[in-house]
Amino acid sequence: MTSLGFDRVTEHTVAATSLIEVENLTVDFTRGGVVTRAVDGVSFRVEAGRCHALVGESGSGKTVTARSLVGLNPESATVRADTLRFDGQDLLSTTDRGWRDLRGSRIGLVLQDALVSLDPLQTIGREVAEAIEPRRRRSRSSELRDRAVELLSDVGIPDPERRLDQYSHELSGGLRQRALIATAVARTPDVIIADEPTTALDTTVQKQIIELLRSRLERGAALILISHDLSLVAEIADDITVMQNGRAVEQGTPAEVFFDPQDPYTRSLLAAVPTAAAKGFRLSESTRRIPLPERKIDSDRVVLDVRSVSKTYSGKGGFTRRAVDAVDLRLHAGETVGVVGESGSGKTTLMRIALGLITPDEGTVLLDGESWSPSAERARRSRRSRLQLVSQDPLGSFDPRYTVGRLVADGVAAAGVTGKSRDRRVVELLESVGLDETFVARRPLQLSGGQRQRVAIARALAPAPAVLVCDEPVSALDVSVQAQVLDLIAELQARHGTSVLFVSHDLGVVHHVSDRVVVLSEGRVVETGEVGSVYRNPTHPYTRTLLDAVPRLSAAESRRLPESSRAQGER
Repeated sequence: MTSLGFDRVTEHTVAATSLIEVENLTVDFTRGGVVTRAVDGVSFRVEAGRCHALVGESGSGKTVTARSLVGLNPESATVRADTLRFDGQDLLSTTDRGWRDLRGSRIGLVLQDALVSLDPLQTIGREVAEAIEPRRRRSRSSELRDRAVELLSDVGIPDPERRLDQYSHELSGGLRQRALIATAVARTPDVIIADEPTTALDTTVQKQIIELLRSRLERGAALILISHDLSLVAEIADDITVMQNGRAVEQGTPAEVFFDPQDPYTRSLLAAVPTAAAKGFRLSESTRRIPLPERKIDSDRVVLDVRSVSKTYSGKGGFTRRAVDAVDLRLHAGETVGVVGESGSGKTTLMRIALGLITPDEGTVLLDGESWSPSAERARRSRRSRLQLVSQDPLGSFDPRYTVGRLVADGVAAAGVTGKSRDRRVVELLESVGLDETFVARRPLQLSGGQRQRVAIARALAPAPAVLVCDEPVSALDVSVQAQVLDLIAELQARHGTSVLFVSHDLGVVHHVSDRVVVLSEGRVVETGEVGSVYRNPTHPYTRTLLDAVPRLSAAESRRLPESSRAQGER
């Protein structure tokens, strides 16, 4: 955009009145006398009824930029700008009381971490009611309750009446995120700032949330969307700012940014997105397609055999739920099997049964042809290292008091390696996941999300397992870091012949990494087969629904774009 230091501009942008105006925003953090620039000269405008997306890796300055618009940066931050306005109001001179009047009523904020953002001592109903009427005006409680039910329903929460009386810890990650979105839109704000609002959600719920946000745009609200999911951005954004190291390196419409990118950094982000064309190739190479190493699959050897397992959970008031219902799953040596389905489909319960963490009510699990039942813990203890987990939240699975060296050493010790040999093996494992010897002395909180996930993989591989169970291992990672981790898993799998059970709600990632896929719905397997065949020709309506909900970069071509931009996108 010309006024912002970029060439691309539309007549609509110049003529329209902007709700948000940001020109030359700079944010510095001062810690221990050291000044770090988090945002460096960023400019953009957001008009009513339009969505402006901020994309880029962790540390690029996206969230700091957004927090500057609601006065939520810490005291160590110094915010400067030529212009920082909301609906004509100067935000740089806004008082604490002024910010309180703006937040929620006129600017709604959806944070990424719903578990931290929701009050664990309040029910979801109370949380939403306070968002509707923060100063406890004299509305009847029945009216507030009806409005809360309506909001929870709008964001796709099933059985909203029952959820009102539950606490945040009683909800899944996806349900918590939807409840948080409900609180953000409760007072129909003029601007919604959504910071990774769909990271924890499956594709069908993502689609619901995008439709909800789109409906707010149609009513005249403005949306600032922060996301590392470029396909999701293509579905809803009208304008995009690509950020790197605190600076805006590219701006334009989705068609311009995604189909005619000018900056090498933008091109590298797009190359890292898993697509059908990228299957079998490294994602972390932005300049050329490099094939992944070949894997040998022994179809005659079943390493993990899940046979007709079922599990029922009981709750309050006699409530029961059949989480897994007569599920069969076989994993061959060297093979990757993806498990997909919506929240509540049974993925997590099936994974925990496969790991031997819970006992199924019916059915059996065999590891290397022998029983893998928790009831026979003494007999299986010597084999436990044969099956390892890479979790969605490595930080939560690490002892924060331990160094990286000790975390990985625990896994090495499980394989019977001790003394100096153990220390050498720790360094070898870290180097195998792209981390050097200097990481041995670091602690988990000193690592980035991608580095923590690499340490988790190194620890899981330490005892040379036959099976690696990956539970949403890249869902919280930027697209470029995700690409590095997926390439890493593929390389290590080819090198060691490890089998992988890959559980994820991201169908694009599952297609990229898997040989076969298992589709779960309400605890049952509704479809299974070779991943390419299932994705090209799904036979079950549920599978088709999941695939139809997957956001695609190509959506940018058919959205509200100028003809010139549309032509660029088709080249």
